Amino acid sequence: MVSRRDFFMGAGAVAVSAGMVSRVGAASLPEAPLMSDATTQPPLVPNNGRPYNPVVTLNGWSLPWRMNNGVKEFHLVAEPVVRELAPGMKAHLWGYNGQSPGPTIEVVEGDRVRIFVTNKLPEHTSIHWHGQRLPNGMDGVTGLTQPGIPAGKTFVYEFVAKRPGTFMYHPHADEMVQMAMGMMGFWVTHPKNPNFMKVDRDFVFLLSNYDIEPGAATPRISTMLDFNLFTFNSRVFPGIDSMNVRQGDRVRIRFGNLTMTNHPMHLHGHEFVVTGTDGGWTRPESRWPEVTADVGVGQMRAIEFDATDLGDWAFHCHKSHHTMNAMGHDVPTMIGVDHRGTAKKISQLVPDYMVMGERGMADMGEMEMPIPDNTLPMMGGQGPFGGVEMGGMFTVVKVRKDQKPGDYKDPGWYKHPAGTVAYEWTGSVPEPTRNKSPGGQLMTPVNKPDVEMKVRKPTGGHGNH
Repeated sequence: MVSRRDFFMGAGAVAVSAGMVSRVGAASLPEAPLMSDATTQPPLVPNNGRPYNPVVTLNGWSLPWRMNNGVKEFHLVAEPVVRELAPGMKAHLWGYNGQSPGPTIEVVEGDRVRIFVTNKLPEHTSIHWHGQRLPNGMDGVTGLTQPGIPAGKTFVYEFVAKRPGTFMYHPHADEMVQMAMGMMGFWVTHPKNPNFMKVDRDFVFLLSNYDIEPGAATPRISTMLDFNLFTFNSRVFPGIDSMNVRQGDRVRIRFGNLTMTNHPMHLHGHEFVVTGTDGGWTRPESRWPEVTADVGVGQMRAIEFDATDLGDWAFHCHKSHHTMNAMGHDVPTMIGVDHRGTAKKISQLVPDYMVMGERGMADMGEMEMPIPDNTLPMMGGQGPFGGVEMGGMFTVVKVRKDQKPGDYKDPGWYKHPAGTVAYEWTGSVPEPTRNKSPGGQLMTPVNKPDVEMKVRKPTGGHGNH
């Protein structure tokens, strides 16, 4: 991660009213660090303030702060950004401090927090601190609890982080546009006692969705349901980093949902328990083992598990169309349709014409079809055995014996012990037992007379329903 002294200082370009500066007693604004690298940054270990166990933001980073007379000060800059969704595609989004989502904010229960928010967007904005208990005037709802932050101005939010937990921040100003453009970020309030709910690895990320036409770079902001890119922290597979852990680690994964639908998040190879929501930690007696946890719109979940089994374990949304990229919702189903003659005739007129989905869509992942610039194939990413045939909300939890504590580097693909990989059967295959085969009498259907269904429509209006 870029060191604090090397971060870009944005204070010189920011205008803050004298009244605001005098209220906070600051001679200058805190630095406004920027980040453009889309890879997962190491955890930000606190060098002042109360101690805590830092989180790791998947394909993201945590925002440094300064201490000012006992107050933890941060500086967020709302601005247009360019975000690489995966190699080969960049999106023109709105975000904070150079990225979408913005940097994770980490504080400790009881901290007094002061956040300077500079608006470099072309319109007014605000920030709502989702799930926080704070003074009403700091809640960030434009028109209700504050005026919007005009373009070019800086506002100050100040409150005490009253309860530990998993939260997020996002605008409550022209919300449909600004959130559709990627304005959001993660917030973690750590407990006063660093040993409370302590884990070995703590990952965080936000779920978001975009509708970006093939060949384009700016999301369509009026889309309500038919999104074609579903993301972890504004990244899609194969651009999402893996979560790399040591065998035996207690692992926490926190995720918040700022898309327009729910997401059943599924982990392979391990079962977990839901230990937290944006409402706080769940009581131990309320937990039960799961392998899939659904997170609704505007909700947060924290799941925990012991990484007992070695391997590369998939972690993904279980809605199949959420693990694809650049989907076309109007493509007809052609499975089983023999259109070789038609395809030959069309290819004489359109040389690059290709049959779509005659045997399913798996073949499409291996075809080198020409696609528009700045567009991703629907299914991408290569694994040790070929195409993974996934996109969107998909990544891998890599469990290794020799992954050192605090080491988050990708260890590469798992080397399976001999005899532990599924293999082709080369012996004879018996015919399946059919209804009239020996032993099939147990499955003989019962002959029943045909039943004619007669439907009578009610008469006399709704009273006879």
